[in-house]
Amino acid sequence: MKNKEMLLIPGPTPVVDDIYDALASETMAHTDPRFVKIFENSLQLTKQMFNTDGEVFVVSGSGTLAMEMAIVNTVAPGEKLLVVSHGYFGDRFIQLGEAFGIEVTALQAEWGKQVDAEAVRAKLAEGGYKAVTVTHVDTSTGVAASLDKLVPVVKAAGALFILDGVCATAAIDENMNKEYGSPDYKIDVVLTGSQKAIGVPPGLGVLAFGPKALAAREERERIPAYYADIKNWQPIMQNPGKYYATPAVNMVYAFNKGMEIVMEEGLEQRFRRHDALGQAVRAALTTYGMQVLAEEGAEAPTLSCILYPEGIDDAKFRQMLAAKGMIVAGALASLAGKAFRIGHMGNVTKEMMVEAVRLIGETLNEMGYEARVDTAVDQFVSVYEGNLKM
Repeated sequence: MKNKEMLLIPGPTPVVDDIYDALASETMAHTDPRFVKIFENSLQLTKQMFNTDGEVFVVSGSGTLAMEMAIVNTVAPGEKLLVVSHGYFGDRFIQLGEAFGIEVTALQAEWGKQVDAEAVRAKLAEGGYKAVTVTHVDTSTGVAASLDKLVPVVKAAGALFILDGVCATAAIDENMNKEYGSPDYKIDVVLTGSQKAIGVPPGLGVLAFGPKALAAREERERIPAYYADIKNWQPIMQNPGKYYATPAVNMVYAFNKGMEIVMEEGLEQRFRRHDALGQAVRAALTTYGMQVLAEEGAEAPTLSCILYPEGIDDAKFRQMLAAKGMIVAGALASLAGKAFRIGHMGNVTKEMMVEAVRLIGETLNEMGYEARVDTAVDQFVSVYEGNLKM
């Protein structure tokens, strides 16, 4: 099927025909050897993407379920969790931890900025923290966390590093065997959803647990969860022919195809493409007098939060874009009405984003704000192609 709209929000993201075709395949029994083979392949590709020698989990549910699974399996009630937040979705770990009786402390950045790694170091020096959560890209702000700065600080303090990759996985490197300055300084958990940079419809929570995170679960006899308990899922991930809870068969078809597309493109090429797209979109939109919320050096390759020029009506702007077949998202919290969010990840192409830049400029002109569309498009193409060649 052909997509009727350009869905350029922080997620879900555009779905290509090969994934739609997989999703629409005949539903098999979840114990059928043919389905088991597809599920096994998707799990193997997921392990390759994260480069983990631990375990991956693909379960029916959203990224929020994956967040819960990451926390409830590693941090016990009464233990200390440090939340490093760059926006609305980082803050959600606060409520999540508190729901399970975990002692939560948060370091929250001013929206558009990164949490200072030295502030993290100072807080961890107080001692006793079991784990630290970091949102790789916060979809409310378009701010990307610096793993190079944060992972060594967290691991030096002896805490688990839990990475929320919902708006980053498959677009930004999340190599769980990468050493951040020491053989022991590695990411312990990555969690994500199917509907962002992987480019599959919503419906699956995806997690990877490294050896230390798996050991943290083994150390606890019981946890306050059943469906979210990874010990109930491990036998299934090691042999999908076994039964625990019925998998979303058709979503696994789609996820498998999405992961094949990711790996066929190649991770390094995919990372470069996303970085080039992000830089090009931001460069183009600033020619319209728009501003990027994320500070320089913290901009995410996957989405951008864009501040309007003075006098632009947010609801009208997005409604007019929608009438042209292009969907963007409004901003959240105190930025509501002052900015919009545009996704540039997953299956999006250069051609789609050129059209997006053009439609945004045309809409601004129709609203009485002068925007030089051809200049913006030229800027996009120049920055995009220039970055791909680097």
